Amino acid sequence: MASSSGASSGSGSPQIQNSGSEEDLQVLMDQRKRKRMMSNRESARRSRMRKQKHLNDLMEQVAQLREENNQINTSIHITTQHFLNIEAENSVLRAQAGELTHRLQSLNEIITVLNAGQVAFHCEDTSSSFIEPVDGFLNPLNMAYLNQPIMASPDLFQY
Repeated sequence: MASSSGASSGSGSPQIQNSGSEEDLQVLMDQRKRKRMMSNRESARRSRMRKQKHLNDLMEQVAQLREENNQINTSIHITTQHFLNIEAENSVLRAQAGELTHRLQSLNEIITVLNAGQVAFHCEDTSSSFIEPVDGFLNPLNMAYLNQPIMASPDLFQY
């Protein structure tokens, strides 16, 4: 390429040579510009594709998390229902236990009264018209199971 200083040898005009080299330079710059534009377009396309893939991944993750959230909510609902059913059953069992405890206390009081009456019956005067049977087997107040307190067992509360 010729220099643009104007010092050229020969009879040709220096402006024609400069003009040719400027055109070549312009063509080269246009090619570089087009190449850079194509490269930028390709880079922008790859960037859009990455962004779209990232968006798709995030949407997939959102769908997965929503499904997981629904499963957890369903599990919580089932567990809550189970808890409420057991709580209701416990309330019934507590009421039954209270009632049975009350009945047991009442029966123990009856036994105490009967035992006290039996002792008083033996201490009364024998000249009364009622004659007590001598045999303890025939006396219903003397039966062994009536003289013992009634005890509740844990098996009593099972269905």
